[in-house]
Amino acid sequence: MTQKKFKIKKGDQVVVIAGKDKGKKGAVLSVIRENDRVVVAGVNMIKRHQRPDKTSAGGIISKEASLHISNVALVDPKEGKATRVGYKTLADGKKVRVARRSGETLA
Repeated sequence: MTQKKFKIKKGDQVVVIAGKDKGKKGAVLSVIRENDRVVVAGVNMIKRHQRPDKTSAGGIISKEASLHISNVALVDPKEGKATRVGYKTLADGKKVRVARRSGETLA
């Protein structure tokens, strides 16, 4: 089976467009392809009770839970608003991602 292709990658700046954290921005920490989900820094925080072990003291820790990929959109580098992603082939034959809102190429 082929691997799913997402337009959002690890390290991208995204904005949440639906849910309890709507409007929050953050960087993508990881993409979970099997479940169509992403983990965004500082968004969808949950509390977990952790038992102490040799390395950590334990207690109640806050960490990011995953969001469905349809609930986030890439941030336009020019305007800072949500944008869709397109692809363009450069003159040298290299394929790059492009922000549809402004036409800027994405890293």
